[in-house]
Amino acid sequence: MVEGSMTQGAGLEATAGTTAANPPVPAYGASTPPGTVPSAPSVPSAPTPSVPVAQARVPRGESPAPTAPSAPASPAPAPSAPEPTPAAPAQAPPREYTPTERLPVMGPGHTIPDTPLVPPQDRPTVALTQVPEPEEGPLAESEGPGPLYVVGDVHGYYDELREALAAEGLIDAKGNWSAGNTRLWFLGDFTDRGPDGIGVIDLVMQLSAEAAAAGGYCKALMGNHELLLIGAKRFGDTPVNSGAGTASFQAAWLLNGGQRSDMERLEDHHLQWMSRLDAMAEEDGHLLVHSDTTAYLEYGDSIEAVNDTVTETLQRADADECWDLFRKFTKRFAFRDEDSGPMAVRELLDAYGGQRIVHGHSPIPYLLGEVGSEDDEDGGAPVVEGPHVYADQLAVAMDGGVTMAGKLLVVQLPLDD
Repeated sequence: MVEGSMTQGAGLEATAGTTAANPPVPAYGASTPPGTVPSAPSVPSAPTPSVPVAQARVPRGESPAPTAPSAPASPAPAPSAPEPTPAAPAQAPPREYTPTERLPVMGPGHTIPDTPLVPPQDRPTVALTQVPEPEEGPLAESEGPGPLYVVGDVHGYYDELREALAAEGLIDAKGNWSAGNTRLWFLGDFTDRGPDGIGVIDLVMQLSAEAAAAGGYCKALMGNHELLLIGAKRFGDTPVNSGAGTASFQAAWLLNGGQRSDMERLEDHHLQWMSRLDAMAEEDGHLLVHSDTTAYLEYGDSIEAVNDTVTETLQRADADECWDLFRKFTKRFAFRDEDSGPMAVRELLDAYGGQRIVHGHSPIPYLLGEVGSEDDEDGGAPVVEGPHVYADQLAVAMDGGVTMAGKLLVVQLPLDD
């Protein structure tokens, strides 16, 4: 025998026996004529006074019939010795029957009818006066876009970044956004060489959310070291065609200052954030890019086209395609030559717009040929005071050489030349 069938059958038998042993109970809402109770035909009855039933709304002295509730009837005699009898068929309640019709109706703010929770004398009576917008001052200055700042290559120098941002009033002592509607752009290369690249990425992501909530924004561009870290994580030691033999992202990442602590702390949301970074942008006449190269022209004839091509290349996750993208973004010094440099800058400006290029990637000491040596009295540290403007004043270099004891640059655009 199936266990479920036996349980069901046993339960039905117990229910049937119990029902037969108990006296019947009238159904809820069944109408019983006033002064009557059901009785067996063989038991004699004696007259008894009728009793009104308010819920059934039956007039005194009348008894509804099963098919005609309003027909008059004589009071039925009650039995002298009532005994258990079969239950009468249940009747549906009249249409006007409402079990809660006699309960008081309570509106919002009342416990009983016409009694408010808050007495009138305790209600507030102060009218609020609208404050007009100031014509001058900080609130008035918040209308429209805020000032524009750019940050050069950080390369994992988290403490130096916080110090430089705080010096410009962009973050407070706790590292939170404090610049209102200011616009802030990072030019790429957040990791490698320095001790805390993941901490830098986390800070930039945090500031992006906080700046947006304050009415400004914090955005970032794709650097060649972002491409290198993405490739090392995705492809590892997979051989790629480097143009000079076989290579791998993992080997190139280590040779270019890759930090194992960054790789250990790198999570999926860091990869997703880096993979969606734009390659270029235009703000207030400034064409913002990471690398001082014309290789951007190979990926599209507009800013939107270049950004889409870079994003789509990373989404396809082809090791050779990603390596070629990294290799081209690693090129540098396209604007340094006195003759060809200004022409290269104008080529990019004509294609993508803007009056000046602002870039990172190539450290200013390299551009100036002033890289310190171990024989120098200052220990080889290059002296960098600010951005380097060159190529007929058309290019602004922002990599202050923090990796060689230079300076991490955070500056407001336009520059005061």
